Amino acid sequence: MTFDLRKLKAAAETEGVALNQFINVAVAEKISALRTEDYFRERSTRASLTEAKRILKPCGKRQPTPPRATKSNNASHSRPSS
Repeated sequence: MTFDLRKLKAAAETEGVALNQFINVAVAEKISALRTEDYFRERSTRASLTEAKRILKPCGKRQPTPPRATKSNNASHSRPSS
């Protein structure tokens, strides 16, 4: 994998950070992604599809509950009048 230093510098500038900081964050994000992948791989070895279906089975029998109207919900979803 090759990197164009000019592109890296431009990306860092766009993010408003120094090149060193940009690279440090990129490495940290990659390590985090790898650890997350390992976690889910390990966790899947303990999973039971039968148990998951048993737990979720009652959920399909109930009707969804409509959202409650609140002042903040109404304000954020209101449309300006024409």
